[in-house]
Amino acid sequence: MTPYERHIRLDGAHNVRDLGGYATAAGGTTRWRSFLRADALHELNSDDIQMLLQLGLRTVIDLRSDGEIARQPSVFADHEEVRYHHVPLFDGLAPVDAMMTDTSGFDLAARYIEAADRCHPAIARVALTIAHAEKGIVLFNCTAGKDRTGIVAAMLLSLAGVDDDQIAADYAMTATIAGALMEKLKGHAVARGLDETVSSRLLASEPAAMLSFLRHMDERYGGFAAYLTDRVADADGIHIIRKRMLAGIAQPFANNR
Repeated sequence: MTPYERHIRLDGAHNVRDLGGYATAAGGTTRWRSFLRADALHELNSDDIQMLLQLGLRTVIDLRSDGEIARQPSVFADHEEVRYHHVPLFDGLAPVDAMMTDTSGFDLAARYIEAADRCHPAIARVALTIAHAEKGIVLFNCTAGKDRTGIVAAMLLSLAGVDDDQIAADYAMTATIAGALMEKLKGHAVARGLDETVSSRLLASEPAAMLSFLRHMDERYGGFAAYLTDRVADADGIHIIRKRMLAGIAQPFANNR
């Protein structure tokens, strides 16, 4: 039994989750209250903010674009107790609205793979930011807490030695935890004139999409550690991230991703 809950229930956000408690290849587990993944934080109220601070929040990495932040600024952007970083993760990709005009060809796995190939510097910058973050919880978020956030969560869990099926299950949890948010975002997309079927595909979180992305990371790059090695200038960066992720045993991994 664990005293921790994975889903952090807040009034102003729907998809805030802890990455703790996952089994690793070394026989340990990922550390609770070290990393949180989240959707947009602009609607958090004072009680929500206080709860996150009491849990130990000290760093926020906002993965949204400049336009998203301008429309919905994070409540932590100027917070005196939290270090706020803006790293727009998908700036190297075509706008999603343009992609969604193709009612037959939109594929989430393909978008994640394109992000890995074209947004390499931004993903490495997130890793560096995590490696240099002060002690306390690191929270990373995007708008839905699914795609950009899902890529970073996959990176962290993979570096910790969590297997692909558990990573995919963590990704898929959005569908059960944040169904109301997905419906709201779907309504906004349709109101902008986007196809309803493609909007549903965009907002899905099927495990197969994440598994395809993880397979690409292994086959093309040799895993996340190799992917980051030539970009993370600090030689200890990956080690620091793993140490932050792990509770208990911190031995070499059988699958050194």
